[in-house]
Amino acid sequence: MTAQGSAPGYRAAATLPLRVELARQLRRRRTVLTLGFLALLPVLLWLAFTVGRDDRNRRGATLVDLATSSGLNFVVFTLFSTVSFLLVVVVALFFGDTVASEASWSSLRYLLAAPVPRARLLRRKAAVAALLSASALILLLAVAMAVGVVGYGTGELVSPTGQSLGFLPAASRLALAPAYLVLHLAWVAGLALLLSVSTDAPLGAVGGAVMVSILSQILETIDALGDLRNYLPTRFNSAWADLLASPIDWTHLASGAFSGLLYATVFASAAYYRFATKDITS
Repeated sequence: MTAQGSAPGYRAAATLPLRVELARQLRRRRTVLTLGFLALLPVLLWLAFTVGRDDRNRRGATLVDLATSSGLNFVVFTLFSTVSFLLVVVVALFFGDTVASEASWSSLRYLLAAPVPRARLLRRKAAVAALLSASALILLLAVAMAVGVVGYGTGELVSPTGQSLGFLPAASRLALAPAYLVLHLAWVAGLALLLSVSTDAPLGAVGGAVMVSILSQILETIDALGDLRNYLPTRFNSAWADLLASPIDWTHLASGAFSGLLYATVFASAAYYRFATKDITS
């Protein structure tokens, strides 16, 4: 028995399979270029250190000075260099472009007329965007580790404070960094998704989420805000570095994960409501 007004054999649960949407997104040029750039970035950083190497004997204690001391330090430098901006752009791109691009191509109304239920369409697109974002984070870390080990060996991880951690313990902890960043950057995903269902301009959705992140980071530098800064979505961007402490300090890690998921829940709920109630004209 079919629902009233639906074609014989129609099943809402069978529309837009996840594998179909994933295949569509993987064929897109922006996906290929984004993943390709993230895979190339550690190589570019290695080349920059190699070409610009200063042969003078200097002993520094900054992340840049220590970046070439071991493969692990190279991975840490790569993450610190990308987490505040580049990774935000990547997550915003995959989520902000997902619905707005369909609207800009005037294909969104045809997808809904297929018919794919609105809630299912948004869930499928969000799931694929999340999968691509997580894959991008893991890809960056994996390539950075490979390039770092080949270029600088398997020495200990040395922090600017002088603490050291063996290769295997540090590598296992660094493997947890993408998991934390996926949870923390969920707020970017939720906001970009909300903007994506609110506009027909993909660049506006992506740029809007990135601009909010930049504004939040600027507000973090204002000491007059006091404890209010703890409620900014970017407050715990670098909390993943606590994974490398001995012992691990879970306080900021838990706060960053909770903050990201809370903001993501609010933004995603607003996105579902907005998408369910708006008129689709493109």
